[in-house]
Amino acid sequence: MSLSPWTAIITQDEGWWIGWVAEIPGVNAQERTRPQLLATLADVLREALELNRQDALAKAGDSYEEAEVSL
Repeated sequence: MSLSPWTAIITQDEGWWIGWVAEIPGVNAQERTRPQLLATLADVLREALELNRQDALAKAGDSYEEAEVSL
């Protein structure tokens, strides 16, 4: 799996750091520090991509191919 740079949209609110990965809906987190937030966002992103992959593989069945998609 190729890991491209992702865009984290982050803000601070009442002592918490809150962030979202702009490219993937549902990938968000909240932590007390900025470094913790970025680490947690990376973990959540990794998990979301793996879950999406497993879901796609399950739906594709036994006969599938993988192809790279570029923008």
